[in-house]
Amino acid sequence: MVIIIFAQDFFILSNLKRFFKDAIIYGIAAVLPRAINIFLVKLHTSTLDAEKYAENTDYYVYAAYFNALLTYGMETAFFRFFSKEKEKGKVISTSFLSLLFTSIVFLILTLIYSNELAHFFGFNTPFFFKLLVWTIILDTMVVIPYAYLRVINKPFKFTLYKVINILIYGLLNVFFLWFVPYAIKHQISVPNFILEYYNSNPKVMHIFVSGIVASASTFIMLFPIIFKIKISFDIQLLKKMLRYSLPIMVGSIAFVTNENLDKLLLGNLVGKEQMGIYAACYKLGVFMMLYIMAFRLGAEPFFFSHADKKNAKETYAKILTWFTILGAFFMLFVVVFIDLFATLLLGKPEYFEALQIVPIILLANLFLGIYNNLSIWYKLTDKTRFGMYFSIVGAFLTIAFNLIMIPKIGFIASAWATLITYTFMMLVSYYIGKKHYPVPYQISKLTIYIILTIILSGCSFLYFRGEYWFSIVSIFSYLGSIFFFEKTFIKQLLKR
Repeated sequence: MVIIIFAQDFFILSNLKRFFKDAIIYGIAAVLPRAINIFLVKLHTSTLDAEKYAENTDYYVYAAYFNALLTYGMETAFFRFFSKEKEKGKVISTSFLSLLFTSIVFLILTLIYSNELAHFFGFNTPFFFKLLVWTIILDTMVVIPYAYLRVINKPFKFTLYKVINILIYGLLNVFFLWFVPYAIKHQISVPNFILEYYNSNPKVMHIFVSGIVASASTFIMLFPIIFKIKISFDIQLLKKMLRYSLPIMVGSIAFVTNENLDKLLLGNLVGKEQMGIYAACYKLGVFMMLYIMAFRLGAEPFFFSHADKKNAKETYAKILTWFTILGAFFMLFVVVFIDLFATLLLGKPEYFEALQIVPIILLANLFLGIYNNLSIWYKLTDKTRFGMYFSIVGAFLTIAFNLIMIPKIGFIASAWATLITYTFMMLVSYYIGKKHYPVPYQISKLTIYIILTIILSGCSFLYFRGEYWFSIVSIFSYLGSIFFFEKTFIKQLLKR
C-alpha cells in the first residue's frame, strides 16, 4: 500500500513539474505582451483625454466580440480532436480551412457594408471599422498555427512569435505617441511623410494602426506553418468539431459580454469620460488576467493530453489548489501596493477616481480563473453546452445588474456585476461538474486561502492604505499560511 501511494504521488509530482515548466514558458508569451500593454496604459492615458481613451476602449471591445464570433470555439475543438483523432493532419487542415472560409465571407460582407456597419457600431469614420476588420481577420488566420505549436509542445516558438508581435505594437505606439511629438517639440528631424501622417490623423488612430501592423507581421511569421498545412478537408470531421465548438462560441460571446459590456453601458449611461476612467482602472485588474492567461496556455493542452492518464483527476485537483494559492497571492500583492501601481501605470490623477473597483475586479478575475480550471469537466466529457449555459446566464446577470444599478451607484456597479457573475459561474460549474466528472478538489483549503486574502486585502485597502508596514505584514502572513498548509508537498516537489 505504501509503495502504491508513493508511486501515485511520484506520478502526480512529475506531471506537475512538466505542467509548471510549460506554464512558465507559456507564461512569458502571455505575461510579457499584457505587461507591455499595461505599461502602455500610462502612455495612452497621458496622451488621450478620458473621452478619447473611451473610444480606444470601444474599439477593442468590438474586437473581442468579433474575435469570439470568427473563431467560433475552433481552437478548443482543435485541442480536443487532435488528442482523440488518429489522422492529425485532417484535424489541422479541416479546422484551418473552416476558419479561412468563414473569415473570407465575413471580410467580403463587412467591406461591402462598411459605411453602414461603422455607423451602427458608433465609429467616427468607416476607416476605423475597416482597420478593425482586417486586424481581426489576420488574428483569426493564426489561431490554428498557434494552437498547432502548443499541441506539439513548441512553447519557445510560440512565445517568440507572441513577443515579436507585442514588441512591434509597443514600439509603434511609443514612436507615434511619444517620439514624434517629442521630435516636433524639440525640432528633431523626422521624415515628411511621417509628419504628414501624424498631423492629419487623430492620435487614437495611431494605436489602431500599430495593432494591424503587428497582426500582419505575425501572419507573415507564421505563414510557413500555414503553407505546410496539407489541403485535406473532412466534412464529417467538421460537423463533429462544430457540434463541439459552437456552444463554446456562444459561451465565448457571453464571456466577452461579461468582460466588456459594462464599458459600453457606462459610456451610454454615465458618459464617455466616466467610462474612460473606469476602463483605465480596470486595467489594473489585468494583473490577474495575465496570470490566468499564462496558466490557461499551458493548462488546456495539458488537460486534454493527460485525460486518460492514471490519477489524472488528482493531478487536476492539485493544479487548482496551486492556481488558487498563487492567484490569491497576486491579488493581495496588487491591493496592498495599489497606490504604487496606480502612480506607475495610470499617469493622470483624474484616472485614480475609480481605484475602488480594483480589489473587486481582482477577486472576480480570480474566480474566473477557478471557473476556467473547473470547466475541464464539460470539455473532457464533450458537454460543452454546459459552458454555453453558464456563460449565457452570466451574461444575463451582467446586463441586468448593470442596467439597474449603474444609474444608482455609478461605475462601481459594473465591478460588482463582474464579481457576482463570475462567483455564480464558478459555483454552479463546480456543483454540476461533481455529478458528471467528479474531481477531488480541496475545497476547504481553497476557501481558507480565499477568505484570508479577502480579509488581508480589505483591511489594507480600507484601513491601512498607504501604510506599507501593514502591506509587508500581510504578504508575509499569507506566505506563512502557504508554508504551514503546504510544507509537506513543497518539500516533496523540491526533492523531485
